[in-house]
Amino acid sequence: MSADDELSLLIIVLDTNPIWWGKRALGEAEFTLSKCIDAVMVLGNSHLLMNRTNKLAVIASHTQESRFLYPGKRWAAADPFGEGGPSMESNCSGSKDGKYELLTAINDAIAEEIKDLMTKTDMKGQQTETLLAGSLAKALCYINKMGKDLKANQEIKSRILVIKAAEDSALQYMNFMNVIFSAQKQSILIDACVLDSDSGLLQQACDITGGIYLKVPHMPSLLQYLLWVFLPDQEQRSQLVLPPPVHVDYRAACFCHRNLIEIGYVCSVCLSIFCNFSPICSTCETAFKISLPPVMKAKKKKLKVAA
Repeated sequence: MSADDELSLLIIVLDTNPIWWGKRALGEAEFTLSKCIDAVMVLGNSHLLMNRTNKLAVIASHTQESRFLYPGKRWAAADPFGEGGPSMESNCSGSKDGKYELLTAINDAIAEEIKDLMTKTDMKGQQTETLLAGSLAKALCYINKMGKDLKANQEIKSRILVIKAAEDSALQYMNFMNVIFSAQKQSILIDACVLDSDSGLLQQACDITGGIYLKVPHMPSLLQYLLWVFLPDQEQRSQLVLPPPVHVDYRAACFCHRNLIEIGYVCSVCLSIFCNFSPICSTCETAFKISLPPVMKAKKKKLKVAA
C-alpha cells in the first residue's frame, strides 16, 4: 500500500467551558481561550502539513452542546476529504501573507465558529459541566462516517486529542466509559492534554486505548507540548523520548450518587456499582435473596424445685 492510500485523521476536542475560561481570564490574562485556540490552530496546521493525505477535525466541547468548529456548517459538505475542487475554492478567500490558502480557510472557519458559539452561550440554566462524553461520541461517529467514504484501496488511522480545562463530571461516567471501550474496540487512540486539575476519566481513557496523558505544567507553553507530544502519531512516538506514564486512578463512580468510590457493592446481574447495599438493584431491578445467619433460640432454664 502506498503512502497516499493511508489516511491519518486527527480529531481535536477542545474544552470551551465558559465558566472555567472566564475565571481564568479574570485571574490571569497570560493564558486565555483565544491563545489556546491559536495553539490548536498551529497543531492542526502542522498535522496537515506533515502529509498531504492527513485529515483534521476540531470539536468544541461546551456546556450546552458539542459543535464542529471544522469542518463546520459553512464548510462544503460535499467534499469530506478536503481534496480541492470548486467547494474548496469558494471557502478559500486567498492568503495575503503567503500562507497555504486551505490553512487560512480552516483557521478562519474555526475562529468564526468559536465566536458564534461563545456569543450565543446562555448560562441562565444550571448546566455548568462540559459535555465531554458527547463530544467524544460525536468524534467516533465522524470517524465512522469518514471510514465509509474511503475508496476501495484506502485505509484510515484515527486518533482523538482531548484538551481538557474544567473538572470531571461524575454524572457522565457511564457514557464516558462506553465511549472509551468503543474507541478501544475500533483501535482509536485517545490522548489527553489536561490544563488544570487531573482527570481520572481521561487517565483511564488513555491507558485503555494506548494514548498519552499529559498535565501541562505551564499553560502559556501549551503549543510546545502539543507539537512535542501530540503531533507525532503512534508509529513515530516509539522513536521519541516522551513523558513517562502517570498513575491511573481506576476508581469507579457509583450508580446511586455518582461519587468515585474505592470499595462498593456490585450487582451480579448488570454489574452496576453502589456505594451502599440495597436488596433490589435500581438498574435492572433484580431482587437478591439475603441469607441471614440462623437465629439461635434461647434455652429455657429449668427451675429447681426446693426440697
